[in-house]
Amino acid sequence: MMEKTEKTEKNTWKTLKSEVKFDTPWISVSKHEVINPAGNPGQYGVVNFKNIAIGILPLDKELNTWIVGQWRYPLEQYSWEIIEGGGPHGIDPVESAKRELKEETGILAQKYTEICRIHTSNSVTDEYGIIYLAQNLSFSESEPEESEDLQVKKVSFNTAFEMVMDGRITDSISMAAILKTKILLDKGLIENI
Repeated sequence: MMEKTEKTEKNTWKTLKSEVKFDTPWISVSKHEVINPAGNPGQYGVVNFKNIAIGILPLDKELNTWIVGQWRYPLEQYSWEIIEGGGPHGIDPVESAKRELKEETGILAQKYTEICRIHTSNSVTDEYGIIYLAQNLSFSESEPEESEDLQVKKVSFNTAFEMVMDGRITDSISMAAILKTKILLDKGLIENI
């Protein structure tokens, strides 16, 4: 019987040359000439994000939440999601979460709890996200950006969970937020305020 050996957590890739091939205010795409872990030459493309991904799951005292629906251009399909946006590096991510929640839904929250951090698709992008639970809610007018044609829907948290389980919600940040919140609720680790 072969014994498993522990691999070290080290970089086994070697970068020979990197070049930005495409650049916008939100992303850049870079091409890398590399030596792969097997010692062979290759190429690697990386989508670099210029903001931190921010996800916000509002939750009221009755365990309702709000989701937004919008057409996602890259997917060519409609998508139901938690509230999401980008936060500039160098700004407290909670401030970005507050802005996004107000912009998309008009909701203001007194309490923000970070529930997880996520890499959305780490084989092709460096996108990094922080997900917050927003509680102690009040309401005002939303202020969506011109690129956002949003449908805001209030649903029970259990409905949002069912939407993940039956495939109506497929966005990775939304799924992580809802599934993590379900576990925290089931364990009694979320204070219902």
